[in-house]
Amino acid sequence: RLGILIVRHLKRLERVILGYLEVCDGPEEEARLGILETLQCIIEHAWPRMPCRLPVLLKALLKMIWDVHTDQGSTPEPVKAALLQGATECLILLDRCSEGQVKALLEVVYSSCEENRVRECIRKVQENT
Repeated sequence: RLGILIVRHLKRLERVILGYLEVCDGPEEEARLGILETLQCIIEHAWPRMPCRLPVLLKALLKMIWDVHTDQGSTPEPVKAALLQGATECLILLDRCSEGQVKALLEVVYSSCEENRVRECIRKVQENT
């Protein structure tokens, strides 16, 4: 609803987003799914301000992808897939607004990662134009 006016609140929103991405909230993961959707909207509306927030957001999204991949809890596979898809979409948006910086940074991660599910997310970002 705020559109570009969201930039007024980016510093506080960033802290909230990072907090939600770090914590598993049960088998349905409603909070994480909601915050990924919110992050996508924020990136779309405030894209000129995203490159300076890239290191923090990239780290948080990659950590969440890894946590979801290694989660042995009661989270159903469709929920895990939705979380990975949402994080991948956020990475793609970040890459677009940072003129390819995400792809360059993910090359190192891709070459050193042996987990297929994580590599699949990174591959989708790298293949997106």
